[in-house]
This record gives sequence, structure tokens and C-alpha cells, in this order.
Amino acid sequence: MESQCLGVAEALGLQPDIKRVRMRGPWRLLSPHLRLGLDHAFENAAGLAPPWPDLLIATGRLSIPASLFVRRQSAREGKRTFTVQIQKPAIAPSHFDLVIAPLHDALEGGNVVSTVGALHRIAPDRLVREARSFAPRVAKLRPPHVGVLIGGPNASFRLGTREIAAFASQLRRLAKSKGGSLLVTPSRRTGRENISLLKSALADVPAFVWDGEGENPYFGILGLSECLVVTADSVNMISEACATGKPVYIYDLPGGSRKAARFRQALSERGFGRSFAIPLEPYTAQPLDEMAAVVRAIESRYRTG
Repeated sequence: MESQCLGVAEALGLQPDIKRVRMRGPWRLLSPHLRLGLDHAFENAAGLAPPWPDLLIATGRLSIPASLFVRRQSAREGKRTFTVQIQKPAIAPSHFDLVIAPLHDALEGGNVVSTVGALHRIAPDRLVREARSFAPRVAKLRPPHVGVLIGGPNASFRLGTREIAAFASQLRRLAKSKGGSLLVTPSRRTGRENISLLKSALADVPAFVWDGEGENPYFGILGLSECLVVTADSVNMISEACATGKPVYIYDLPGGSRKAARFRQALSERGFGRSFAIPLEPYTAQPLDEMAAVVRAIESRYRTG
């Protein structure tokens, strides 16, 4: 979630001051609907104080009271902060200057910018730089490199030991059929047991599996890989993979939701991403590049607002 805010700030050419908000109860439990007494809602209220910023970019349910508080307080003191809220805020978009939400959130409004996927920090120069830095760590692994991005269980999808074992079996087949190597990065949601199972299952095929220690080579894997396989649970990872302009194959997991189905449909209709199947179906990919439009919308509304 934080990476979405950072991606927008970087695309605007700004160096942001990062605020991580911690809320007290009952505001935490009732956010964003409890909007009275916001002066007392934050454990780290000192971080939300003058001088007020010109621009505030926020995302997530628990960030909304902070956005509203800063907007209100800054206006009272004669310098109203321009607020950009990312993702569907669960309250009317009119509470913010601009809302950026994915199409699958089905949000409409005069100050709403809709995107196909999640916002991100993917940029061509970052991918080149990170690939160059990461390459020595996998120099012994023969190309073509297949990047594998693994999420974890959430409210909509299952990814337990049974699912990771089935996925690992498919990855073994893929490595043998492609004749190349796997570059695998799990996430914090993947879980230690799943990572251990994955490493054991891939021990006899050419593969790099990040073990969670040290710096995550995520951007390096995105930059170095010829194509990408992504588990279906994460809109963020799928969006970031599609932003690279490389072929993306989405590995289905048990579960799902209407929002996830709408997201996949929006990708499919626009030619981004394919369902995972061996052999991988080659296709010419284009980068899912929505950040330029987001930047234009922010700059235009900021100037007129």
C-alpha cells in the first residue's frame, strides 16, 4: 500500500515525507465512518502537525481519518492541503480533492480517476538499474529467466501447503520445458513453511528462491526476467508485473471474489496478462502504463483547485 503512494510521488518528481499513522480505538475500529474528535484519534499525533504539506497522498482505510484531519486543519489555518486518496475510500469521494481507484472498485465521481490496476513504483530506468545490480547473484543460472512472484493467503484466496506444493510441481515442469531458470520471490504473506516447501521442491531445477533475508531482489527479478508468473491473490503484484511490458501469466488459486474477477476481466479485455498454462503461450506484451495519466490528473486538478 505504501508503495502505491511512493510510486505517485516519484512519478510527480517529488521527495515525500512519509507518515505512518497509528490510530486509537474506537476510531481504528470504526474508520473511516467515525469522523468526530479526530484531534484525539492518533497515537502519533505529533506527526500530523504544521507546517501543512501542499500535497498529501494516502491509501488504505486507516489513512482516511488522517487525510480528513490534515485537510480540515490546514484549511482552518489558511493553507488547505490538496488531498489525493488512493483506492476506494468507503466514504464519498467529495471528502478529498482527488480519488484514484481501480476499475474493479466500481467508483464514480467528478473527482475520481479510474485505473485498470494498482499504482506502483515500476519505471524503465529502475528496472534496468535493479536488473544490473541483481544479475551477479544469479550469474550461474542459464537464461531464459522466468520471474515468479508469490503472494499468500488472504480473505479471497487460499495459498497453503497443499496449494504451494501444486504450484511448485508446475514450476518444476515449467523450468524443464523452458530450459531456463526460475527467479522466485515470495512475499511476507507467503509464510516460512511455504517458502521452505518451495525451496525443497525446486532444489533439483535451476532456480533462485529468495529466502526473506537481506534486501528483496523484487525489482531486479522484474527487470531481469524474460516473462513473469504471478499468483492470482495480489492485484498489486499483477499490476506491477504488467507494468514491465513483459508477458505475464497469472497462476490461479482456490477462491476468488467479484472484485478479483472484474480485475482479471479488465486486464484480459485490454490484452494484459494470460492465465498460466504449460507450455506458456507466447504473446507480444505492452506495458500497463497508467501513471502518466494519474500525474496529469493530479497536476491539472491541483492547479485549478
